[in-house]
Amino acid sequence: MRFRLVVAYLGTPFAGWQRQPGRRTVQAELEEAIARMTAGPLPSCVAAGRTDAGVHAAGQVVHFDLPGAIHLPALVRALNDHLPDEIRVRSARVAPAGFDARRSARAKLYVYRAAFSRPRLPWSRLRTATVPPLAEPDALRAALALLPGRRDMSSFSVPDPETGSTWRTLYRVGVTFGRAGLTVAFTGDAFLRYQVRRMVGAALEVGWRRRSLEAFRDLVEVPRPGARVWTAPARGLTLERVHYRAVRDRETPPAPEGDPAQGGAGAAS
Repeated sequence: MRFRLVVAYLGTPFAGWQRQPGRRTVQAELEEAIARMTAGPLPSCVAAGRTDAGVHAAGQVVHFDLPGAIHLPALVRALNDHLPDEIRVRSARVAPAGFDARRSARAKLYVYRAAFSRPRLPWSRLRTATVPPLAEPDALRAALALLPGRRDMSSFSVPDPETGSTWRTLYRVGVTFGRAGLTVAFTGDAFLRYQVRRMVGAALEVGWRRRSLEAFRDLVEVPRPGARVWTAPARGLTLERVHYRAVRDRETPPAPEGDPAQGGAGAAS
């Protein structure tokens, strides 16, 4: 029987989602918790997206198979009893036939949070990067407006032999400014390694007058794998939601919780 979980985690102490020898990862913790709960072999947990080291998730979707049925509320309670505090299973359900957390996904929503000064509350900085204030917020907004569409995104990634096509579709990019910081939301069909953090980093460079809008446009229109682009810190990035149906152009994602652009000092829900 295939089960589908929605999982949240604070990525700071982990070397990313994917299991790696000798390193602490979210996948390893979850698979080992399931094995302890069932007193069985390690299952294979498949995630909708392989988040990188230090990147968080509020709505990661994971599937795994077990030989028999389990009462779903008991499954959630038991897994959370076996998992570290940095990982929480938010919900569980029996997956429909043919469901695959990665291949069935139609879109993902990533949110990047940045504050202009170090948050005063200790928990506020857990999912928020600290960056210098912007010199030209409108220039950053104009740069981000160039990104939506289907295009080769290799300028905003790094060469990776495991990556096939570097063409991706961005359905929407939205930015919200406030006195304390900004929040940028990206909805796309899939994302390359470091893509969101490098898009944010390059746009921030425009907002700081370190890169012209024309130079940013050139990154978009003339793809260059491994282009010299600043990669924004992992701390600010969260996988908020995975969509398993078509995303409509006018569909608006919910406002992220604890948004630093709403006047707070930064945020973690």
